Amino acid sequence: MLNLISSKQAAQLLGIEVATFYDWLSQSDAGQFSIRGQEVTISYFQGGRSGQGRIRIEEAEVKRLLDCMRVTPKSLNQRKPSKPKQQYNFISAKLGKPTD
Repeated sequence: MLNLISSKQAAQLLGIEVATFYDWLSQSDAGQFSIRGQEVTISYFQGGRSGQGRIRIEEAEVKRLLDCMRVTPKSLNQRKPSKPKQQYNFISAKLGKPTD
């Protein structure tokens, strides 16, 4: 059985305003929504004859969005020591673009 919640409840669980939640849904519909650099599509239900009714979303979907928002520490990549630059001790001409 689906546990559907209202957009107001979903916004409260996500810690955002209802208007922000509606903006997220419209961005998701347009394929332009991302969380922490990861493209995300939000699945939700909208009732009414022409699809203009109340929005309902599964509680599991809200939990998935919360997981996408979770910050996890990442290990720093060890940098390789830089190689010493080659020195050209015997160059006597000026370096750069030749002038006429």
